Amino acid sequence: MNQRVKLSILGISFSQVQAGAYALIFSEDDGPRRLPIVIGTPEAQSIAIVMEKINPPRPLSHDLMVSIFSSLGIELLEVFIYKFDQGAFFAELSLKQGENEYKIDSRTSDAVALAIRTHAPIYTTEEIMKNMAIIFDEKSEEQEDMKDFLSNKEKDLSQLDNESLNSMLQEALSKEDFESAIKLRDELNRRKG
Repeated sequence: MNQRVKLSILGISFSQVQAGAYALIFSEDDGPRRLPIVIGTPEAQSIAIVMEKINPPRPLSHDLMVSIFSSLGIELLEVFIYKFDQGAFFAELSLKQGENEYKIDSRTSDAVALAIRTHAPIYTTEEIMKNMAIIFDEKSEEQEDMKDFLSNKEKDLSQLDNESLNSMLQEALSKEDFESAIKLRDELNRRKG
């Protein structure tokens, strides 16, 4: 069996490769390699709101799945990103209900959105890391490039007052525009600090 590598979510950024998509960046635990995976906007928003600790006014699809798991006594044991083929990553959910265990095929983005909500570990293969990961030398200029790559700051929110920002934040949340909500919240937090 191929050696498994434990992953942590490092961040989400606009995809430099595919318009209208995002790059989910993983880091291996205790290692310099980074694994970027391109995901769609809805999944990126679903992952980002958990990372940013934003509570949507209504449950999103992934929140609904976690509620169903909880009601039926199902535990997400882990997510395993096991294959890369024809430009797509393949993932599997390991679920447990009572004494029964199940392996369910999943899109990687959906699997990660569930894992981040249930605190389930995420793994991939050493082969995927060898073939698809980027070695990240913290002493190189790539460190700054990665920070810029992951930077998600709004250009000119500094000209608005706090009341306007709070109003815009509530409106963005009510419209489930989590991307804008994150930027507005970050600007408000920056002012507090």
